[in-house]
Amino acid sequence: MRSLAAAALLACSVAALGGCAYNETLGRSQLLLVDNSALTQQSEAAWAEALRTQRVSTDAAANARIRRVGDKIVQAAGLTDRPWDYALFVSTSPNAFVLPSGKIGVTTGLLALVQNDDQLATVLGHEVGHVIAQHAAERYSNSAATSMVLSGVQGVAGDYAQAAGAIGGLGAQLGVLLPFSRRDELEADRLGVDYLQRAGYRPSQAVALWRLMASQQQGQGSVPQFASTHPSDTTRIAALEQYIASRGWS
Repeated sequence: MRSLAAAALLACSVAALGGCAYNETLGRSQLLLVDNSALTQQSEAAWAEALRTQRVSTDAAANARIRRVGDKIVQAAGLTDRPWDYALFVSTSPNAFVLPSGKIGVTTGLLALVQNDDQLATVLGHEVGHVIAQHAAERYSNSAATSMVLSGVQGVAGDYAQAAGAIGGLGAQLGVLLPFSRRDELEADRLGVDYLQRAGYRPSQAVALWRLMASQQQGQGSVPQFASTHPSDTTRIAALEQYIASRGWS
């Protein structure tokens, strides 16, 4: 009974906070107790921590390449309302991440892996897709909602503040970099293809990139870090091929 009451009160809390919203871009509803702007402080803390603790490449040409392609993707996505920062982290592991405040990190391993700017645009488009979809805010909201239920939810505003406070350090702990769900990844793939196509890059190279990632996985016998939490290569490639074909792109 107590768990049912807690769940019922949670539903009321969410409704009161306007937490459930239909996202037309994604074609589904999201639980959003916060939005991207509410995660700015955590994002900035995570970015500062990454820059402080990780080695950052000073290769001017490589950094300029990331910014040039990234800025085209950001413009295609309609996110020029905020400043975007990019950093090239020195690591042999192919990886990339995004923070909702407009920060994108790419590793030297990933830059060495991509064969052209179209494939780099695939990665950056995917990351920007996460921001458009508010995946970090959605994950944060789900965590807060779960915390509210587990704590018994004794009051709407007070318990929400307590729950949010309990996970408020997730940004400083780089929690905003935690893996997204497979659903989120496939959504970001689709959005990323939209943006790279608008920016003048070849959508077919999104498939080529993931075939390349799959071949690296087979060669090394382990999943590259960038792809470690993503859907299987077969699932991702099939979904991309189907979506690109449905749009009549090449």
